[in-house]
Amino acid sequence: MKCIALTGIFPQVIDELKKGIPRTVELTSAHNIISLTQVEPGSQIFLTMVDCEDVAVGDTGIIVEVISVAITMKHTVESGRGYHLMEREKLSARVKVRYLSNTTIRTNVTRCSITEPRIVDVVRPVTFHAG
Repeated sequence: MKCIALTGIFPQVIDELKKGIPRTVELTSAHNIISLTQVEPGSQIFLTMVDCEDVAVGDTGIIVEVISVAITMKHTVESGRGYHLMEREKLSARVKVRYLSNTTIRTNVTRCSITEPRIVDVVRPVTFHAG
């Protein structure tokens, strides 16, 4: 199953998602924000704690379902002693996701790029329902 990957996610965030409660994650890394521009609610994406440059076949992570996604630009202006102005812009993305399953990267890992989403081929999650 091919899907977009979000990389470098804190292990505590992944552990919290595994509890089954939907959570909102704020991302500021360029490659993750670029990846989220290609995501819509209902999409399934791969989250891993491995850094973008180090992602390889066999790495583990989780599959989550996207509930909502928002990309925003924050603009701030700072002044010091009335003479010096500094303007800053910060691009960030907030994505609300729900845990689906654990998985492993199977094949076809695209290279890390800040201009294109990172695509990985993961083992398709299998869910059994009693019943």
